[in-house]
Amino acid sequence: MKLLLEIKNYRILLLFLFVITISCKKQIKKENIKVVETSRVDYLPFYKDESFTPHWLIPGTEEESSFHKIPDFKLLNQLGDTISQNTFENKIYITDFFFTTCPGICLKMTSNMAKIQEEFKNDNEILLLSHSVMPNTDTVTALKTYATNNNVIDNKWHLVTGDRTEIYSLGRDHYFVESDLGEVKSIDDFLHTENFLLIDKSKHIRGIYNGLNRASMAQLITDVKALKKEID
Repeated sequence: MKLLLEIKNYRILLLFLFVITISCKKQIKKENIKVVETSRVDYLPFYKDESFTPHWLIPGTEEESSFHKIPDFKLLNQLGDTISQNTFENKIYITDFFFTTCPGICLKMTSNMAKIQEEFKNDNEILLLSHSVMPNTDTVTALKTYATNNNVIDNKWHLVTGDRTEIYSLGRDHYFVESDLGEVKSIDDFLHTENFLLIDKSKHIRGIYNGLNRASMAQLITDVKALKKEID
């Protein structure tokens, strides 16, 4: 009789432990779901150097206002119009570097930038900016021909030429588009990169994307929309 009682008590104990274990698992599962639901990123990161280490700043703060910004510039677009930071006042823009006679990656980059243009063609807050890295041969006329051949919408997508030193300095020292960390390059070294960058209305870099990669382009579109909501 005593043995039977002990067995019965043991079974009750096992049942109790089983119920507690299941309850704990359910509780952990609920807590995990809660963390996922509440750990969303409120703002896109900010970037300030070639390492592209994300900095999580709050827009509108003093820290944000003093953070790295793209400086002013003066270049000419496919219409022969002067393009500067005034062109992008109160605008979000996506930028890259290319040249019109490029037989390789530029064709794919241009195709993907055209898809970005199509996505935001009716959105006046979004502009596109493509810098020629061969400004000596990419004249205004050459850019206009390239724009026509690639369905570029004038004043929506600016293809720009100008002083080589200025363009290369923008690319390497301010947009940080090349990924050769630690390798010092001169004006004589050719600038060639597949990277697209997302620039916010305050001229901060808010994202870098592989202009040849479909998933990266999809992420860029998503980030543009997120940035618009952040600003609004």
